Amino acid sequence: MTELTLTLLFLTKDDQVLLAMKKRGFGAGRFNGVGGKIEGDESIEQALIRESQEEISITPKNFEKMAHITFDEFFKGEPAIMNVHVFTTEEWTGEPTESEEMSPQWFNIDNLPFDKMWSDDIHWLPQVLDGKKLKAQFKLDENDKIISHNVDIVHNF
Repeated sequence: MTELTLTLLFLTKDDQVLLAMKKRGFGAGRFNGVGGKIEGDESIEQALIRESQEEISITPKNFEKMAHITFDEFFKGEPAIMNVHVFTTEEWTGEPTESEEMSPQWFNIDNLPFDKMWSDDIHWLPQVLDGKKLKAQFKLDENDKIISHNVDIVHNF
């Protein structure tokens, strides 16, 4: 079984969050934060910065880990465990810009497009955007349908 470690970043300002429409590859057609797989001997933080630069041309500053989510799911048709480290930030350099992979868009935190996001997001993202730190587990079938999930608030990582 494949096991991957990934990063996910949400930029916030005022009552808004930046989501990006994935244009190709895994997750295409869905809004999400920016991020991706750790490469080589990168740290989670280094991967977060690199992915943000590649996907929307920004460099995050003073980001904070808000969640660790484990997904037992299917990746490219095969069973996989994905360990996702979720961060938020209110500070970055550069202007969020569309790339070949992602098209960024600001949304009001109270009006997120959950019908165009991963099915699990509604269970944890509002809490993260409200400043809560979480540990969560999701089991998904081969059609990305949630079989089971658990979301716990934690005080730190």
